[in-house]
Amino acid sequence: MQLTIDLTGRDVLVTGNEQSARQAVRRYQKAGANVYRLSSPEGMPGDGQLPERPFLVAVVDDGGAGWLPLVERCRDAGVPVAFEPAPGAEGHVTLVGGGPGALDLLTVGAVDALRDADVVFYDRLAPYQELADLTSAELVDVGKQPGLHKVTQRDIEKLMVDAALLGKNVVRLKGGDPYVFGRGGEEVAACVAAGVPVRVISGVTSAISVPAAAGIPVTHREVSHMFTVVSGHAPLTEKEHTHLAGLGGTIVVLMGIGTLPQLAAGLRRAGMRPDMPMAVVERGYRPGQRTTIADLGTIETAATGCSNPAVLVIGEVVRVAEANRNHAEASAELSRLAASLLEA
Repeated sequence: MQLTIDLTGRDVLVTGNEQSARQAVRRYQKAGANVYRLSSPEGMPGDGQLPERPFLVAVVDDGGAGWLPLVERCRDAGVPVAFEPAPGAEGHVTLVGGGPGALDLLTVGAVDALRDADVVFYDRLAPYQELADLTSAELVDVGKQPGLHKVTQRDIEKLMVDAALLGKNVVRLKGGDPYVFGRGGEEVAACVAAGVPVRVISGVTSAISVPAAAGIPVTHREVSHMFTVVSGHAPLTEKEHTHLAGLGGTIVVLMGIGTLPQLAAGLRRAGMRPDMPMAVVERGYRPGQRTTIADLGTIETAATGCSNPAVLVIGEVVRVAEANRNHAEASAELSRLAASLLEA
């Protein structure tokens, strides 16, 4: 996490060896401090100067055991001491699931990985607007848009691997979960082939969270006991339509606006009834979130003007959300009526 304190013009002494202290130095510099470095308890900074009385001393856990006397001297002198964690092992890649784009749906593991990163390669569906508050790392936009891949997948993999081989801690921040239509498997394979250590931090997938944002449960007792997640980037085959129509339960389609007409027509041809309820949830957890509800027979007309990012939900669970919403609206109306009667 980035520092929220304003240290503009303040002298801050950061201790610890150069590699261990590099991220702490960036954080304090970003907070406006005049940062001085002390690499070892016996050493001096490169310019041979230290602040006479620093505003703060940041002690980085670099594995050394000789910093305790300095800490004690600071305490005796009334100089505040902050203890900073050292970054993890150098030269590795962490694939991080950023969830549906809401900052509060990042996992603790995701926040920790971002804090320890030297460079972050991020997608447009990840919570990139708030990254400056989460990390002091270099931020590189490699996001793809429909029909516009300014950085190809192979180039993204090369950027990750090259940065890790230079000794940097790399975070590949992806929307949702890296292994749910996120090409995370390909990126892990690229790291393994290059001999780069890699790990994956799962994220909250939009397949579940975005319907939930619209009040739609993907499963519901006595309504649906299964759900199927489908990519909407390319039209399905007739065989796939038949398979989906025969499964029952809930169908969730990610990024499916472009193939919505083919999907709806294909499911109808496969025998799914035209009055099956369907919802399009646009921009889940983002400004302008909107839900359009229709049925399989009319969704193409109802969804005119809808755009990605969007999640499609097909199944009786959509009616659950409608019923809950109607109940909530009715309760709110009764409350308003009761309040007006009391005022009268």
